[in-house]
Amino acid sequence: MGATTPMMVQYQGLKKKYKDCLLFFRMGDFYEMFYDDATIASRVLGITLTSRSHGKSAKVPLAGVPWHSADTYVARLIKAGYKVAICEQIEDASKSKGIVKRDVVQVVTPGTTVSDRILSRERNNYLVAVDQREGTTGLAAVDLSTGEFELQELEDRNLEGALERLAPAEVLVPSGKDGLYRGLIGRLLPEAAVSVIDDWRFSRDQAYRTLVEHFQTASLKGFGCEHMTLAVGAAGAALQYLKDNQRSALTHIRSLSTVSPTDHMVLDATTMRNLEILRPLREGVKGATLGSVLHRVNTSMGARLLERWLRQPLLDRERIEKRLDAVQELVDEASLRRELEASLKEIADLERLVGKVGCGRANARDLIALKDSLEVIPRIKQSLGKSSAGLLKDTAGKLSEMRPVIEIIGSGLVDEPPLGLNEGGLIRDGYHQKLDELRQISGEGKGWIARLQEEERQRTGIRSLRVGYNKVFGYYIEITKPNLSKVPEAYIRKQTLANAERFITPELKEQEARVLGAEDRIKQLEYQLFLEIRERVAEAAGEILNNARLLARLDVLISLATAAVENDYCRPVIDEGERILIREGRHPVVEKLIQGEEFVPNDTLMDNSDDQVLIITGPNMAGKSTYLRQVGLIVLMAQMGSFVPAGEAHIGLVDRIFTRVGASDSLATGESTFLVEMNETANILHNATPRSLLLLDEIGRGTSTFDGLSIAW
Repeated sequence: MGATTPMMVQYQGLKKKYKDCLLFFRMGDFYEMFYDDATIASRVLGITLTSRSHGKSAKVPLAGVPWHSADTYVARLIKAGYKVAICEQIEDASKSKGIVKRDVVQVVTPGTTVSDRILSRERNNYLVAVDQREGTTGLAAVDLSTGEFELQELEDRNLEGALERLAPAEVLVPSGKDGLYRGLIGRLLPEAAVSVIDDWRFSRDQAYRTLVEHFQTASLKGFGCEHMTLAVGAAGAALQYLKDNQRSALTHIRSLSTVSPTDHMVLDATTMRNLEILRPLREGVKGATLGSVLHRVNTSMGARLLERWLRQPLLDRERIEKRLDAVQELVDEASLRRELEASLKEIADLERLVGKVGCGRANARDLIALKDSLEVIPRIKQSLGKSSAGLLKDTAGKLSEMRPVIEIIGSGLVDEPPLGLNEGGLIRDGYHQKLDELRQISGEGKGWIARLQEEERQRTGIRSLRVGYNKVFGYYIEITKPNLSKVPEAYIRKQTLANAERFITPELKEQEARVLGAEDRIKQLEYQLFLEIRERVAEAAGEILNNARLLARLDVLISLATAAVENDYCRPVIDEGERILIREGRHPVVEKLIQGEEFVPNDTLMDNSDDQVLIITGPNMAGKSTYLRQVGLIVLMAQMGSFVPAGEAHIGLVDRIFTRVGASDSLATGESTFLVEMNETANILHNATPRSLLLLDEIGRGTSTFDGLSIAW
């Protein structure tokens, strides 16, 4: 390449450390990219690709974006599947000797972003780590934007369902098993990024140290995962990956929850798709999912939790009844429901605001939004004060009013701060004595300069005389050319323009030094004070997140109650028997979509003795598939704690819903329609238990008589 400049040597040294990232290299007011990074960025972002000579080397491809709008460009690159390393100047250019020191301060990947431009408000953004050994898989999932962190150990055959439930944005896999996972993830989650990290990151001892140091505990016994070797390895690998990329303490990740396979009903991707729980089978059909029917939430936190409840119906009757009790009270007490809805509408996304605080990415406007939201909590506690339902009383008792945090933010920050953090205007008058003194000095200097214009006009008789300012020359006195004969001798010529001359005086420069010196110190001090305020807020992250999760739960319960009232749902009876009885049941989605017609209710009775297998027959368009799906949806709704579309419903707890719908082949893998049906049916029969609900639609359709009978047997 020949000789190159010190700056390019610095760039190349950093690029070697971050080979798999596009390196945003800070140079003044721009982030520059070079070589292949520049070519990729130019193509993806639609920005100009240029070149520049560096030393005696050949011209280097170059592309750049303004630093103040970098978030927009980073978001587009992340959505296109790239990782971005942000390199900043880490010393004051005016005080450095030689080239300014730079270093990577953050790596942004699909699973490690907290940017509002990238994240969906209504869905979690999970980073998942997996490791597999001897038939068991350890899995950890963390949402950096909300602080949620869970781990579990499961049989290898259940890994697909877990991945599809979490729908991660990024999956971490150990380097020695890259080939094992890449094909699986590519098939299940084509939009997810796969990141390969060193095997030793997944070692139990290394991961254990990472976790106990972060949570500041002596062991992991309090999290219920002390002996979960593979899951602990995955959790430690995920946490270290976040720390390496974010370069921050991640103070908002305060706990680790253990997921047990016996806690929730199993819903695999096929069932989720066939029942149209969150995504419609036909794209573009608005409102064609169960999620859209029940979506009456008022906050982003509630929207994400509703989706989790839909993905994970409960198996614990007591927990289901507590949810149903709360929904019942909210159905009966319309005024309470409306009062709470009005309050929740004023609350911002507390989880993601705390996520930004914990990652050191929150600005002053984020903190004001946090304060304004916390100020609503006393009103919600008061509204819930007379509730009798367990979950509602629990919410009222556990919500913290957070007065110290509100006071910290309210006393320190102005009500409407600017977006940037380095230009001043953040801190309230009276908060800090030294800052007030500097503002007084700056104000007095600006006042003197403001008076100077009128005084010099009077003294010189030049009515067009003007005092101005720019960043290059500072303050100056501008006089038009026809008046140059009246210029006092004490004026010092500084710049010549086409129609005027600019001058300075020793007194003006003296006041300028006072003003600009004070303003620089003001900006530095305000930024430092803001960081201190943000750090104090970060110390309360756990308490704020607890509030956020209580409010999200309240929001979902209100959403379920609102849907129940609007759609005439009934409260289901839940027991641990082996019978499903539904009278006047309706399909919750179809009844909303049909126009000009009335949905005809129908009954269902199933048990494990006399009515274990029901065969539904009838002509085309008779509603057979609607009826099958209707039963599955009513059971799911009941076990998530929702009222159901029926006149009466008695639901014996179901551990899993299986669906086998339609006739299709898989030519890419050499499987005929018959073979696909045989495999899917065999999977159902091998994994079903006496408590499972099987919905088989169109088994054997289009096959020969013998093939159909084979499936039936």
